[in-house]
Amino acid sequence: MIPYIKIVQQYELLGVFWLGKFTGLKPPGLQILLWPFHKTQTIDLREDVIDIPRQTNITSDNAPIDIDFLVYLRVIPNEAQKSVLEVVDYTSAVIGIATTTLRAVIGEMPLDDVLSQRERINEELRLKLDEITERWGIKVTQVEIREIEPPRDIQEAMNRQMSAERVRRAAVTEAEGTRQAAITVAEGEKQAAILKAEGERQAEILSAEGDQQAAVLRAEGFSIALDRVYGVAQNIDSNTLSLQYFDTLQKLGESSSTKFIFPMEFTNLLRPFTGGMRQEGGSSSGSAAAD
Repeated sequence: MIPYIKIVQQYELLGVFWLGKFTGLKPPGLQILLWPFHKTQTIDLREDVIDIPRQTNITSDNAPIDIDFLVYLRVIPNEAQKSVLEVVDYTSAVIGIATTTLRAVIGEMPLDDVLSQRERINEELRLKLDEITERWGIKVTQVEIREIEPPRDIQEAMNRQMSAERVRRAAVTEAEGTRQAAITVAEGEKQAAILKAEGERQAEILSAEGDQQAAVLRAEGFSIALDRVYGVAQNIDSNTLSLQYFDTLQKLGESSSTKFIFPMEFTNLLRPFTGGMRQEGGSSSGSAAAD
């Protein structure tokens, strides 16, 4: 027997066999073994990623589609011996299982779902793979589809469909914008008409109020003038009126008119003068007679 040293890294476990029989897992650090009785196999506990090659899958509506994806996995520390005792090469086993599982999942879905529900496919693959790899002490932590490529004719049809959908959305958006603009314009015109009508109504009210106040002021002014005329007229005697008539007659005489019309009251106004003249004449006669 020849002793020898084996150094186990922090992220590793060491599976040890004694004369072909598994004796257990050695932890990280310095391990002393005996040759040729001990055989070892290193188990890496770090998360590993496996690139599943591109493969053609058939959807439920018979559309061929190429898919490649990544599988993230790691060895479960408490069950690490299974990755040594239960499977020869778990990496190759996972690749084979992932390929057949992907075909089963894609075969149950139509093409539109395959293209639009990538997260659902990832989760279904992860669950199905994890159920299988659990017996090997392997935990599938994540599955990520890297690329989905439909055939050229299907891709062209999808491009035409997307173009038509964009045109439809643009037409709907434009129509909605036109409708909103028309509503906005109509609402503006409505508000303008309301404001205009309200302005005209207020203008008419103000104009009517102004006319009313002007009429009231004119009536009040006329009333005051009449009161003043009446007050002055109360103090005017008949002689003053007669003098006013004489002054008027003088002005008429200065005009070029040849015909004059006098009111009937004019003779009544002259009576005080004519009576006075008669009295003065009678007094003169008496005086002469007395003389």
